[in-house]
Amino acid sequence: MRALGKTVIGAIVISVLIVFFTKLAGMFPFYLTMITETFNLANIAATDNYIKEQYYTDSLDGLRSLPLYRENASSVEIEILNADGRTAVGDNDEYGYIDADPSFKPYLQRGNPVSIRISAVYPFQFELWGRPTAFDVPVSFSLTTVGLRYYKDLPIDDLYAD
Repeated sequence: MRALGKTVIGAIVISVLIVFFTKLAGMFPFYLTMITETFNLANIAATDNYIKEQYYTDSLDGLRSLPLYRENASSVEIEILNADGRTAVGDNDEYGYIDADPSFKPYLQRGNPVSIRISAVYPFQFELWGRPTAFDVPVSFSLTTVGLRYYKDLPIDDLYAD
């Protein structure tokens, strides 16, 4: 009788683990999509030292419309910051910033880091013995890149001083 009880408990534990790990495998495309989008935004940020608002909204709307993110679309956030902590999302027309004060410009001079962070909530749901079980797992991925563009309207930093 004792052996039968151990076998039943073992089968239950193994079935729960199988269900848990198959549902966990669904998190792989969720996280991989987040990594890919962060990498794409980092490439754009490295080119211009900031992200144009059009790219930002296209990325955010694109992620929120994907089936993986649609259930918790309001939890998807993209945060793009300069080295000084200001947002690095700016106007689509960079020439509108030429006469502006440097503290209002979304970009910094070449060589300054720009960090991109995408965060979302993964809905971990499964049914166990006829009972639906669900909890949310907060997931985020961040990447820091260095701006490559030289702007003549910004003062040269002391990075290149002898």
